[in-house]
Amino acid sequence: MRHKSSRPLRQPSWMLKARLARRLLRRLRQQIRYARFSLRGLPILFANSFPKSGTHLLTQVLQAFTEIGPAVDSGLPAVVMYEGDSGRLRSEAEIIADLKRFLPGDIGYGHLHAFSQAVEILAAPPFATYFILRDPRDVAISHVHYVTEMEPRHAHYRLFAYEFSTFEERLAATITGVPWADPPLPGLADRFRPYLGWLNNPHVLTLQYEAFFADRQSILRAILEHAIKRGFPLSQDLEGAIRVLASHIQPQRSPTFRKGGAGGWREAFTPQHKKLFKEYCPDIVALLGYEKDDNW
Repeated sequence: MRHKSSRPLRQPSWMLKARLARRLLRRLRQQIRYARFSLRGLPILFANSFPKSGTHLLTQVLQAFTEIGPAVDSGLPAVVMYEGDSGRLRSEAEIIADLKRFLPGDIGYGHLHAFSQAVEILAAPPFATYFILRDPRDVAISHVHYVTEMEPRHAHYRLFAYEFSTFEERLAATITGVPWADPPLPGLADRFRPYLGWLNNPHVLTLQYEAFFADRQSILRAILEHAIKRGFPLSQDLEGAIRVLASHIQPQRSPTFRKGGAGGWREAFTPQHKKLFKEYCPDIVALLGYEKDDNW
């Protein structure tokens, strides 16, 4: 699964056809490897997230499932709410069509709001869905670096590169939003809210990015057990499979990897950024479990 951007550009139809052809070959390879007549009945492993929250880390783990059972790297592009180059909000019909393109055994990823049809699909078989979240203060920092330094085709690249001259200004804009921009940039809290519906869904496994650094064994076990519960046929013992998953975690392999880790906001936030965050994103870090209240 190639990650060129978490919000990809529009792709010509021939490119999608090529991806589908390559997927067919991968599926045939996995059927032969695991001596299966078909992949029917297998779960679709799907990584969902708010952008810049550890998507690539989670997809690296899911890609490792191809080594422990009949899973298939679909090679399909991210299923996203917004077009990366124009900032256009895609229709729900477009997104549902993307989701229906996945086949049993596929591995996919995306950045999807918890709108009713998406929840209905991703929370039910054949999907085994994971939702990864990250401290939104670190997300804000990652977003600034990504748009300014890594993705010149991003809809807000010119805004960040030319309208704001410093990192501090760009971080403030990420927190508060820029309503006068073309396309407008919503504030961080407004961008987070549509994802919150995933948090309490009993059929979707919610993960914290920070747990991959604090308690990797436990989080990998949870990821594996969720897939098994959804019908993934493990080809080896559980502990051996966890070791395989762990061996695939290499954040530096992601083209959008910059620093990784957790808590970088403590060095980057000025008192003004803290004030803006508490004003424009009230209670969000407490809601996500990163603070007890807004007294941080």
